Amino acid sequence: MSHQHILRVTGKGQLNLVPDQVRLSLEIEGTCPEYLDAVETASKKTKQLQEILKKLGFSKTDLKTTAFNVSPDYERYEVWDDERAEKKWESRLEGYEYRQTMKLEFDRDNERMGKILYALAHSSAHPEIRISYTIKDQEAAKNNLLAKAVVDAKSKAVILAKAANVELLGIQSMDYSWGKMEFEVTPYDGAAMMAPPMAAPSESFDYDIEPDDIHVEDTVTVIWEIS
Repeated sequence: MSHQHILRVTGKGQLNLVPDQVRLSLEIEGTCPEYLDAVETASKKTKQLQEILKKLGFSKTDLKTTAFNVSPDYERYEVWDDERAEKKWESRLEGYEYRQTMKLEFDRDNERMGKILYALAHSSAHPEIRISYTIKDQEAAKNNLLAKAVVDAKSKAVILAKAANVELLGIQSMDYSWGKMEFEVTPYDGAAMMAPPMAAPSESFDYDIEPDDIHVEDTVTVIWEIS
């Protein structure tokens, strides 16, 4: 009875991608005395942002909500317990806190970005801003990455087989674990840009940021039968 001989090789695919799309994350938050007030305030601020973006060429549906939450806001305070002759903690409802996160995606354009940031900085909605960069055709990048991983595995297998003086007969199996891949780079994060400048010659910030390339990698394991 003959034993089957195999060669197991893991190939790695790597890509450095130039970002071609901006992902702008906007967050509004605050506290209101009543639940309905919190919902209405969040809605009003969202409409303000939609109107601002509409003037800059976006449609209402371009600004998408990714998270929305309204929760009670309690304050803890100390009181004296006469029965136990000691202090104890109690809480009282202070109001309702709202938080809404939205995203806006568009083609990378520093001039357009400057106008958007200027308009948002001067709005009464005062959103927190997070800027990140990504790529539009992520599926093509994933496919290219996998192809590179398989080519790398084959190249390693050929080298190993030659060094060991064996012959590659064919692929017995391939193993790949699908997982979430992040095609994103964040050069700027924070609300510092929300403070309007002392003077602005035009309705735009001089936004000139060159984001780093997006580095992604993935692996695939290939098993060859050898003789």
